[in-house]
Amino acid sequence: MNEHALLRDWLIALRTPGLGSVGLRERLAATQGDIGEALAQLRRHASSLDARAPAWLEQPDEARIAADLAWLAEPGHRLLRFTDADFPPQLETIAQPPAALFVSGDASLLLRPQVAMVGARSASMAGKANAGAFARSLAIAGFVVTSGLADGIDGAAHEAALDAGQPTIAVIGTGPDLVYPRKHRNLSARIEAQGALVSEFPPGTAARTDHFPRRNRIISGLSLGTVVIEAGLQSGSLITARLAGEQGREVFAVPGSIHNPLARGCHRLIREGARLVESAPEIAESLVPAARALGAELAQRLDQSPAERKERGQAASGGWRADPEYQRLLDVLGHDQVALDELAARTGQTAAALSSMLLMLELEGCVEGLPGGRYQRLPGA
Repeated sequence: MNEHALLRDWLIALRTPGLGSVGLRERLAATQGDIGEALAQLRRHASSLDARAPAWLEQPDEARIAADLAWLAEPGHRLLRFTDADFPPQLETIAQPPAALFVSGDASLLLRPQVAMVGARSASMAGKANAGAFARSLAIAGFVVTSGLADGIDGAAHEAALDAGQPTIAVIGTGPDLVYPRKHRNLSARIEAQGALVSEFPPGTAARTDHFPRRNRIISGLSLGTVVIEAGLQSGSLITARLAGEQGREVFAVPGSIHNPLARGCHRLIREGARLVESAPEIAESLVPAARALGAELAQRLDQSPAERKERGQAASGGWRADPEYQRLLDVLGHDQVALDELAARTGQTAAALSSMLLMLELEGCVEGLPGGRYQRLPGA
C-alpha cells in the first residue's frame, strides 16, 4: 500500500465516530499495525461503536478526507503516527496516549527535551514577564519550551523562546489549520516557521471546551517537567500540573504574593508537593538527568528499531554507522543549511525516516538542528 492510501485509511480511522485514540490503538495492536486490516475489522464490527460509525465507515465524506490529504500535502505538514519510529516515546507512557498527531513545522522537535510552561490566561504583567524570563533561559539552556498557545502565560512563553532564536512547540485544542485565540495568528505563524504546531484533532476541528483537557495531557506528557506561573484556584493550568504528576513528571511552581489571587493555585501546588522555584537554572539543573535518560533512550530506540532497519535495509550488527543510507544523508547535507523537505526530495526518503536519522546524527554530534526545520552538518562529521 502506498503512502497516500495509508494516509487515507488513517484519516478515515481517526475520524470514525466513537473510536478514539485508545480504540484505534487496540485495533492496530490486533493487526500488527496494519491500518488497512484494522479498518476492515472496524467495518465488520461497526455496530459496537457510535451510532454514526457504520455510515461513516461504509461511505466516508470524501470531500473532508480530500481536504485532510490536501493539508498533509503542504510542505512541513505531517501526520505523525504512533507506529512511526519517530513518534515521541514520552507519550507512550501516559494515560490514553494519542494514536496520531497532526504537525505543522519541525516534527523532530517533539523528540527533544521539553519543559511545559503554563499559567493564567489573565496573567499580570509581572507574571508574563516571569514567564518570558523563564522561557528564554530554559530555551537557551537547550530545552524546547512547550505550551498551549493560550493567552497570557502561554503566549508570553512562546514569544520569549522565539525572540531568543529558539524553537517552541504549541499543542493546540483545534485542528492544525485553525488558530485559537485569533489574536495569536501572527504568533502561530512564527511558531510554525521556527518550531511546531501540534494537534490531536483533524483539520477543520473548531475549539471546544472538552478539547483543552485532552490537549493538556499531551503538553505535560511531552515534557520532562511542567512549570506553573500564576494560576488561580480554578485555573486549567492546575489540570496540566495534576496530569504531569500522574504521568511521573516533575511539577514546578513559581510563588507569588499572598495578596495575589493568581498565586493561590501555585501555592496550593507547592503545599501538595510541587517544587518551589525562583529561577530557571533551578529547573534546568533538576531536569538534566531526565534529559540525558531521554537522549539515551532515543539513541537506542532509533539505532535498533526493527521497523527502521526494514525500511532502510540496515544490518542489525553494524548500527547506524554501518548503514550506507546515513552516509548518503551526510553527503547530501553537505555543509549548508538544508530544510527537511529538501532533504526528502534529494534522498527519496520519507519525512519519518529522515527525522529519526537526523535525530540520531544530532545525538552523535554529527548534525545540528536549526530553527525552521533546517539542518546542517557539523565540521568533522
